[in-house]
Amino acid sequence: MKRLINLTPSKPLALALGIIPFFLIAVIYLVNSNARLAENPNDKLLPPVSKMVDAMERLALEPSKRTGEYTFWADTANSLQRLGLGVLIAATVGLLFGIFTGSIPLINAGFSPLLTILSLIPPLALLPILFIVFGLGEISKVVLIVVGITPFIARDIQRRAQEIPSEQLVKAQTLGANTSQLLIRVLLPQLMPKLIDSVRLSLGAGWLFLIAAEAIAATDGLGYRIFLVRRYLSMDVILPYVAWITLLAFIFDQLLAFANRKLYPWHAQGGK
Repeated sequence: MKRLINLTPSKPLALALGIIPFFLIAVIYLVNSNARLAENPNDKLLPPVSKMVDAMERLALEPSKRTGEYTFWADTANSLQRLGLGVLIAATVGLLFGIFTGSIPLINAGFSPLLTILSLIPPLALLPILFIVFGLGEISKVVLIVVGITPFIARDIQRRAQEIPSEQLVKAQTLGANTSQLLIRVLLPQLMPKLIDSVRLSLGAGWLFLIAAEAIAATDGLGYRIFLVRRYLSMDVILPYVAWITLLAFIFDQLLAFANRKLYPWHAQGGK
């Protein structure tokens, strides 16, 4: 008799098992929504699907009377622009800090303790400071994302750099490689797929910091819209927006995974 821990589902069974939890959540929601609406037709906590569809059609397909923009798409574009810029800067800075502190002992001794301390500071606690220093515009929102996820990326790349076998560095040096050549031709190619993995892991935190910044000081964006309509208990808008954010996060995660497999197939094979 096989033990449960040794049973591996086939691909069709794995797909079915993955769908079942979502199906159960939908059923639980519909049952509770119908029950609440039966008691109170004006209940806003669990709106029917039809009401959410109507709200999203209004926001996505009808231009705003105030701005003329399609609110849903404008919110999405503005949030993605902030998130993309913040993640790009964080990945670049994190890669540089990580590769230098992870491979050069003198830099490690000077900056590794600082990096550790910075990673322990709650980024949201810095939000008032960022607003004071950078104002309430776009810069402060992007900086919050950068401050929030850069230490994680940097420390992960630092650890990955330290895991590279020293034999590779010794062999390269015996062939005449200098420090810059070691960094660019030996370490960097091996760390780039690790960087993509780090970015994937930090995206959830990036979304958190984006939503927090938009909720406090913004005039557009997905986070701004959610916190704007909460005062009216507009769950027919909040729930679809949350679902949309989740879908976007999933799509970006899969795109990064796909890019990693295509650009660095040896890394994907080694991870199996």
